[in-house]
Amino acid sequence: MIEETIAYSATSISILGRLIFMYLLYTKKSTNIYSLLFCSMIIVSSSLWITYGQMVSDTPVLVRSSSDLVLFFISAYYIEYNRIQLYKNELKPKSESEIVADIII
Repeated sequence: MIEETIAYSATSISILGRLIFMYLLYTKKSTNIYSLLFCSMIIVSSSLWITYGQMVSDTPVLVRSSSDLVLFFISAYYIEYNRIQLYKNELKPKSESEIVADIII
């Protein structure tokens, strides 16, 4: 019983940490390639942990890994979306006022 309590407490704290990471990505509109690499590594790691959790029938590992997989997939998608939007904005022709502002600065 105490082992399950510890395992589910650790899982809850881990999921909370992932949600905080997602909140920071959202508020900062991250385009950081390292954040994207981090998300990709966690996605691969979580996939392996899910396989392991199924092999040993460990529900807390399955819950944590599944939530990581979903949350980091969403995070990676959001980072990539922001990178595409940034690229599109860089390609968009500037208005006269933006050109003048660039010259003044």
